[in-house]
Amino acid sequence: MIKVGCCGYPVSMKRYYENFSLVELNTTFYNYPRISTVEGWRAKAPENFEFAVKAHQDISHKFRLKPERACLEAFEKMKEICKILKSKILLVQTPASLRPDKLEDVKEFFSKINREGLTVVWETRGPAWEKTEVRKKLADILKELDVPHVTDPFKISPVYTGKIAYFRLHGLGEKLYYYQYSDKELKKLHKIVKDYEKSAEEVYVLFNNLSMFDDACRFIHYIEKGEFPSLTGAIG
Repeated sequence: MIKVGCCGYPVSMKRYYENFSLVELNTTFYNYPRISTVEGWRAKAPENFEFAVKAHQDISHKFRLKPERACLEAFEKMKEICKILKSKILLVQTPASLRPDKLEDVKEFFSKINREGLTVVWETRGPAWEKTEVRKKLADILKELDVPHVTDPFKISPVYTGKIAYFRLHGLGEKLYYYQYSDKELKKLHKIVKDYEKSAEEVYVLFNNLSMFDDACRFIHYIEKGEFPSLTGAIG
């Protein structure tokens, strides 16, 4: 199954819920919301609506996935948020400054956390992770830990997916995010994710570019109809 959504709400929640059944919640990267706020998000969304949650930057940027008490406590906070939202997926996105020489720390962190059925996916960033020898080592560790690798499929393939394949699309322009995908590119994307659908139970496709709302709507339209709506026409 291919699931499509946006990283954050690019339009009002009402309009978003009319077009999508999935969102990647990004506000949790910057702040720990009040429990009452999280409960409100769940209550306002349709019953079958799915939240994927981005982990707080404390975990990825401040504590840098070190298996220490503060980092593990931050994970527990995120897990509580996921439980309220009925989220199946928690995304951890690390900065490019977290390099492969810290992979043993990362391995210990993922080994220590009590996931309780939650799927934790990890987006590595930076060219250091793209080297062949690093990718092989990373693949072995992520397979052992069952932590799906998150990538932009136009730039590099994940080293491990398991039952969940999770992709984030940041655009292909010179300036990150400032991009709108062409029909040809979305066709290519569909071919890529269809290949992963053969092995993964669920394939998540999250748009994170300037035109993410329109591009995600067009992509869903292509999946369902086999053709694209007008690039300049009204969507949703």
